[in-house]
Formats: sequence, C-alpha cells, structure tokens
Amino acid sequence: MTSRPVVVVTGGTRGIGRRIVELLCADGYGVVFTHSGSDADAKALEDDLAGGGALVRGVRLDVTDDDAPARLFDLAESAGEVTGLVNNAGVTGRLGPFAELTDADLRRVVEVNLVAPARLCREAARRWSGGTPGRVIVNVTSVAARTGSPNEYVAYAATKAAAETLTVGLARELGPAGIRVNAVSPGTIDTTIHARAGEPGRAARVATRVPLGRPGKAEEIAEAVRWLLSDRASYVNGAVLEVTGGL
Repeated sequence: MTSRPVVVVTGGTRGIGRRIVELLCADGYGVVFTHSGSDADAKALEDDLAGGGALVRGVRLDVTDDDAPARLFDLAESAGEVTGLVNNAGVTGRLGPFAELTDADLRRVVEVNLVAPARLCREAARRWSGGTPGRVIVNVTSVAARTGSPNEYVAYAATKAAAETLTVGLARELGPAGIRVNAVSPGTIDTTIHARAGEPGRAARVATRVPLGRPGKAEEIAEAVRWLLSDRASYVNGAVLEVTGGL
C-alpha cells in the first residue's frame, strides 16, 4: 500500500487521457488507468512512467461492463487511497448525419459517454461519502455540448451535454461531503479521435473557425484537468471549464 494519493483515469493510453496520466504521475499521484484494447500502448506507458518512479497501473476494461465500477475502484484502492476520478473515455461514433446513425452506434455512444461515467461517479460517491474531504471528480466533456455538432455527431454532443448537467448536479449534491465535481470542455483537439471517427484531417478543418486559429493540444486539456484535481482549485465546484481557443 502506498501513501501517495491515487487517481482513476478512464481512457488513459491515447491523446488527452495519456497526457493526463503523465502529468498526474509527475505531480506524485499514483494512477490507475483503463484502456479498451491498447495493450502495447498501455504497457509502454507503464514502463516509461514506472522508470521514473511513478506508481502507474493500466487495466484493460470495458467501462460499460456491469462490474466495471466496482472492479476498477477495488483495483485502485489496492494501490492506495483513491482521491480522484477522471472520466475521460469517450467515443464519437462515425461522423455523419443523425439519420444515418445505427441503433448499435447510438447505444454505444450513450453507454460509453454517459452511462459509464454516471456509474463511476456513483461508485465514487458511495465509497467517498462520509470519508476524508478533498476528493475530486473531473468529467471530460466537449464543446459539442454547446454547439450540437450538426451533421457530424449530434448523439455524441447530446451525451456530453448530459455529462455537464450530471457534473453540476453532483457538485451540489456531493459538495457537503467535501467532494468537488467539475468538468473540462475541450474544443477541437488534435488527437486520433478524428481518424477513428472517419476524418483524420477534421481538426485542421475545424481550426479555421477557432479564434486562436489552431486546434488544441492534448496537453492543454490535461493541464486543465490537472489543475481541477489539485488544491489550487479547492474552491472550484460545479464548474465547466471551457478550453476551446474561443470556439
């Protein structure tokens, strides 16, 4: 058992999630992160960070599994005192008009982006209520919650809007127990999520509409998450922090 605080991060092997894991380890947290099938990437990340003395464990886990919340928190608690949860894992489904979305894709988007984070938040609330104050949940949402992403991924946008409402409600419900709940809303970030949705160059295309004239970087989102988890944000609760370049 380690004395360092442990943070659970879902979707930790690529893009924003990977950078969150790296920054938290640099800050001295132990990190347990999930991935859905990137065994080689997870092992490489573990080896790289463990070489610097970090406590980091990757677990292959479908966050939508019935037993996922309990399994994940049990594993994290075996590593130390769990003080943070970052709901980062998400899927967009394929880009395209809403009418072309299949039932299977719709269910997957809702299950991964809304139901799974809600169940993980519930697990955290159950385990942390009545415990030591200072626990933190950060939900990674999207500017799509505000724009709606018409003709691209409306269902994804809807789940992210719901996740922001979940954030605000839980912040008010769990705040009295000393549990802070916030969200980071990224704009268009240059990661592989666009290629997985079917348009590798989407970040560059959308960047023409961003006031800062470029897509964001994974590190810029991870830094916001890092701050919200820290004591520097000790009076921030129920906030949706937009990191969008002004979009």
